[in-house]
Amino acid sequence: MAIALPDEIRTSRLILRQPHPDDAAAIFCAYTQDLEVARYMVWQPYQSISETEDFISYCCQAWAGGEARPYVLTLQGGSDIPIGMLEARIHSHIVDIGYVLARKNWGIGLMPEAVGAFTELALAQPACFRVQATCDIENNASARTLEKAGFIREAMLQRYTVHPNISSAPRPCFMYARCK
Repeated sequence: MAIALPDEIRTSRLILRQPHPDDAAAIFCAYTQDLEVARYMVWQPYQSISETEDFISYCCQAWAGGEARPYVLTLQGGSDIPIGMLEARIHSHIVDIGYVLARKNWGIGLMPEAVGAFTELALAQPACFRVQATCDIENNASARTLEKAGFIREAMLQRYTVHPNISSAPRPCFMYARCK
């Protein structure tokens, strides 16, 4: 039995939805060129909108192919302007997530809300037994996001992820998970 993730998720303040090619300009302006946002990401800040267009094209293909659900985050209330993303990658009975949020929306609890709502829906699927995420050991905001969403820190993984905005060498990361 496969994990069937929803096409859209609504919270009290957010809509998580499928990406569209016309999201690229707003995403570029909101965060993909921002060094502070990209600090703990696995990508370097984009230099042009065409890089964001290529990324959104990948997201649309991944969604259509079923290998991932890269949800665009928008605020409830009429505006459909992207403020971040939550990508869910399905591996058998596990969903691995990653996320990013525009800097102007930091610190008001939007990402824990998105991660928590997504995780509840994923774990409600009969075939899903675990939702997991990793974050750099120095990324306190991401660790706090996961903890607020009910995730438990399970381990520190040495030499796990390259964060090219910090170092070209793999860095240690924390593994977090929620299970049923």
